[in-house]
Amino acid sequence: MTTAAAIAGIHEFEKRTAGGLSPLQIKAECAARALEDAGLTWPDVDAVYDASEAGRMQGLTIAEYFGVTPRVLDTTAVGGSSYEFHAAHAARDIAAGKANVALLSYGSTAHSQSRAIGTGARPAAEPQPSSNMERPYGLTLIGSYAMVARRHMAQYGTTPEQLAEIAVTTRRHAMRNPQAVAGLADIGIRTVREITIDDVLGSRMIADPLHLLECCIVSDGGGAVVIVSREVAAGIRTRPVWILGTGEALGYPASGADLTTTAAVRSGTEAFGQAGVRPEEIDIAMIYDSFTITVLAILEDLGFAKKGEGGPFAAGGRLAFDRPGGPALNTDGGGLSSNHPGMRGIFLLIEAARQLRGESTAQVPGARLAVAHGNGGQLGTRHAAGTIVLGRD
Repeated sequence: MTTAAAIAGIHEFEKRTAGGLSPLQIKAECAARALEDAGLTWPDVDAVYDASEAGRMQGLTIAEYFGVTPRVLDTTAVGGSSYEFHAAHAARDIAAGKANVALLSYGSTAHSQSRAIGTGARPAAEPQPSSNMERPYGLTLIGSYAMVARRHMAQYGTTPEQLAEIAVTTRRHAMRNPQAVAGLADIGIRTVREITIDDVLGSRMIADPLHLLECCIVSDGGGAVVIVSREVAAGIRTRPVWILGTGEALGYPASGADLTTTAAVRSGTEAFGQAGVRPEEIDIAMIYDSFTITVLAILEDLGFAKKGEGGPFAAGGRLAFDRPGGPALNTDGGGLSSNHPGMRGIFLLIEAARQLRGESTAQVPGARLAVAHGNGGQLGTRHAAGTIVLGRD
C-alpha cells in the first residue's frame, strides 16, 4: 500500500456513566491510553484535532490541557461526523508533511447531565435557516428523522419490520460486547438481552414511525484515536490500520431535493474512489446509527444497496457479523445498543480499527476492509457526511 497515514492507537472509555469525571478528564484519559496503545507519548503529538464538544472555544485551550505543542490544530465541528472529518484532515496533513502524530479525542457526560438530545426543544438562536423555517413549528431532532423514515416507506415500500432488523442486529452484536452489556445496565436498561422484531415494534412510539428501540441510547462516554505517518507506523506496537480513502460532504434542504437521499452519496463516492475499492468488497460497515432510518438511508447512499432497496438488503439478519453476504454492521453494538454520548463518530473509527486488528468482540474472520461513516446534524435538514475507508496490510 502507498497510503501515507494509519490509525496506530485507539481507546474507548470503558463505562457508559462518567463516575464524576468531566468531559475533559474523559478526553485526557482516553488520549493517554490511545497513545500507550500505539507505544507513543505526549511529546510525540504534533497535531491535535478537536470538535470543542467539551467546552466552547476549546481550540484555544485543549493543547494546554494536554500539555502538547502541536504544529497543526484543527477545530472542525460538524456534529457526529466531526471525527471522520478529523481523520480525513489528519491523513491530508500527514501526507503534506505537516504532522507525524495526530490526536483525535472525545468526551461527553450527556447521560449524567440528562440531556434530551432527540426530543428536547431546541433553544432560540439568531436568525438562521433552521430558526426561521423549522424551529417555530416545534420540529424536534427525532421529528426530522421520522419524516425521512415515513417518506422512505411511502416512496419505496419500506416496512417497519425491515427498519427493526437494524436494531435487532446491533443489539445482537452488543450482547457479545461486555462493555456494551454493562453499559446498558448502567444507564437503566432493565432487561439486557437480545431483542426481536416484535420487541422493537412493540416498544413505545417516539415519533411515528420510529419506536423507542429504533432510537439511540443516551450515555456518557469518550474515546481517542492516534493517526500516524508511514514512518512512525513502522515502529508502533500494534498492527497499523491504513486510511485508504476519505470523503466529506454537506446536505441541506433544497427545492426538489429527495428527502431520503443523504450527503453520503457524495462523500462515499469520493472515499471509495480514492481507495480504489467497491462497497461490495467491504467487510465491516460502521454506520452512524442515531436511528434505524439513519443506517438504512446511508447504506443505500454509500452504494451497498440501490436507492429504495435498503429494507430488503437489511432483512433476514444479513448484516450480522457471522452471516455471509455482509457487510457486518456496527459490530460493537452501535449507538442503538452500545453507547451514544451525543457525537458518536469517533467510536466508528475505533471499532473499525478493532476489526481490522482482529480484536472485536464480534470479530469477522479475515476482515480486511472497513468503512466508517459519520453523520452530523439531522437527516431531512442540514447534515454533514464523513466517509473513511480503512484497510490492513
